Amino acid sequence: MSHFTNILRYAKPYKLYAFGHIISNVFYALFGALSFVALIPMLDVLFGNNKAKIVIKPVYSGISNLKDFYKDYLSFQVNQYADNDASKALSLVVILIIVLFFLKNISGYLANYFMVFLRNGVVRDLRNDLYKKTVDLPLSYFSEKRKGDIMARISTDIMELQYSFLSVLELIVREPLSIIFTVTIMLIISPKLTLFVFIFIPITGLIISRIGKSLKRKSDRVQNEQGTFLSILEETLGGLRVIKGFNAENKFNNKFQESTSRFYHFSNKLLNRQNLASPTSEFLGITVISILLWYGGRMVLVDGSLDGSSFIAYMGLAYNILIPAKAISRASYNIKKGGAAAERIQEIIDTGNPLKDKKDAIKKQGFDSDVVFKNISFKYDKEYVLKDFSLTIPKGKTIALVGQSGSGKSTIANLITRFYDVNKGDITIDGLDIRDLTIHSLRNLLGIVTQDAILFNDSVKNNLLLGVENATDNQVIDALKIANAWEFVKDLPQGIDSNIGDSGNKLSGGQKQRLSIARAVLKNPPIMILDEATSALDTESEQLVQKALEKMMENRTSIVIAHRLSTIKKADKIIVMQNGNIVEQGHHDDLLAKEGIYYKLVNMQSLS
Repeated sequence: MSHFTNILRYAKPYKLYAFGHIISNVFYALFGALSFVALIPMLDVLFGNNKAKIVIKPVYSGISNLKDFYKDYLSFQVNQYADNDASKALSLVVILIIVLFFLKNISGYLANYFMVFLRNGVVRDLRNDLYKKTVDLPLSYFSEKRKGDIMARISTDIMELQYSFLSVLELIVREPLSIIFTVTIMLIISPKLTLFVFIFIPITGLIISRIGKSLKRKSDRVQNEQGTFLSILEETLGGLRVIKGFNAENKFNNKFQESTSRFYHFSNKLLNRQNLASPTSEFLGITVISILLWYGGRMVLVDGSLDGSSFIAYMGLAYNILIPAKAISRASYNIKKGGAAAERIQEIIDTGNPLKDKKDAIKKQGFDSDVVFKNISFKYDKEYVLKDFSLTIPKGKTIALVGQSGSGKSTIANLITRFYDVNKGDITIDGLDIRDLTIHSLRNLLGIVTQDAILFNDSVKNNLLLGVENATDNQVIDALKIANAWEFVKDLPQGIDSNIGDSGNKLSGGQKQRLSIARAVLKNPPIMILDEATSALDTESEQLVQKALEKMMENRTSIVIAHRLSTIKKADKIIVMQNGNIVEQGHHDDLLAKEGIYYKLVNMQSLS
């Protein structure tokens, strides 16, 4: 129930709708119970009961005689209106019953009306919070999770909550009140018969609860498997070019079918167990009704302690309890079933974020002197990829990081942007530890061009405006020109307003990379990080973009991570890395003269 309580917290902003829902349900339950009681005078009229002809207004004489007072009062009112005409009396009672049922259904509609806003509001806020938390979590979290599983939690798990967990909100007031009002009137009509009913209620409740015990576990398996096949689908769509190129369609098809087969079997077990709830509760309810017919019939025919019209109305009330009882039974199943979805959602919401801003974090506005990596060490898993690494980057200088794959170059970019935090040591900007800065102000100082051109299914303009929302069209075009991208953007059907497709797939690899560079150019940050920024460009475009980048990096602090060594000849300092350590550093010509590791890397690329 703790997960249910956590979800209910989201209902607080909608308390007015909740209040309207509760009030409407009170009237729904009240009119529902009274509509059956109104049958008693009608039955008296139909069966010619003398009590239907009372002409003296009865006087209330205590709660013990409440049933007789109610019947006598109704009989008196009917007699006053009908003037001993049975057909008129019958018409009056029928109208009374219609009015009561009408009021009941109007109340039910209003209760559902208010619940629509309450339930959908909770779902919207919960989904928004889950998305925000997902975006705020560090990259390290997603290296251990399947994207498809996270997508399943935001989409299908929340839908499961909407139709199972949150549907219980409709029952919290309506069904218990219906039972309370109905049982109250049943007690008034016949306390003896009602106490007999309560002997069987615990027995039926025990049987139903035993059926629902394994629902949460079965539901958890279904939702986990759903996350698995959504992950396979996400990977398939992302790697479709490779899958087709390697004729691996059958391999992925088999993998997907294995997951959906498991989902099929798990779902069958879950739904069959769930489907058992309704017939079981209905059968048990009818069993109780049958026993009541026998016992109550004896009270009418043998003992004479209950009149026939009251007994028929009583049986209607007893059967009326079955509807809310079944709804509550179904709700208990839904709570168990929705509990698995709530637990998966709560797991993301409760996940701690080690990269949160400190309470007194500094909002840094500009960059004045240097960036310093001081004795930093870092590991993704068990092995350190950076070991006691130190480097000072003065303002306005360009530092290039080179080395074989896995030497730790891209890790430097991940650390200065605080996608990850160092395990040991400090990174400072103008003498301030970046962990003491707000993440937002830190990243405002940085421009990033990644090895993979990450673009979004939107227009060229909106992709560039990620970092500068209020830039003009002319500024966008200027940034495109610097990145050598305007030459193809101007030929697109709608220019900068043209949609570039999912992940920019309407463009070539080189075009996507140039848009990625233009995005960083438009942001115009004091510190630029270029992680293999020209790796996807052809030779001609690389040379043009390289010149543009060199012009852009004049008097700007830049960290350039490169495999193509020809692009970093003009760097102020080249850092050669190997196994997380600096093995050489210096200017291009000086490093060539040493004929060390850098010299070998240059020769290898020249030969290739």
